[in-house]
Amino acid sequence: MNQEKYIGMDVHQATISVAVMDSSGKLIMECILETKAATILEFIAGLRGTLSVTFEEGTSAAWLHDLLKAHVRHLVVCDPRRNALLKDGSKRPSCYTATSSMLCTTESTGCAP
Repeated sequence: MNQEKYIGMDVHQATISVAVMDSSGKLIMECILETKAATILEFIAGLRGTLSVTFEEGTSAAWLHDLLKAHVRHLVVCDPRRNALLKDGSKRPSCYTATSSMLCTTESTGCAP
């Protein structure tokens, strides 16, 4: 069984909206976390399998990148201006778009590892 999980985060000052998908693209979990290191690391530690995380570039991106890089296998910070999936007109939170982008190639989404 493939234990790969794709985690998209929509990061705000006080909270982070999180969506977790399995390797087939099925949404398996969504939640809202406090934007605090201990809370985020506790959430990540509770997930099993190989973890790939993505979130959009923003004011907390460098901090979150440094916090997570030792705890996940893949970490991608996306430039929302270049992310082609944001142009689909969807009203879903960007964590869905970010998670979906992990299922695509970085070349087609405009994301960079």
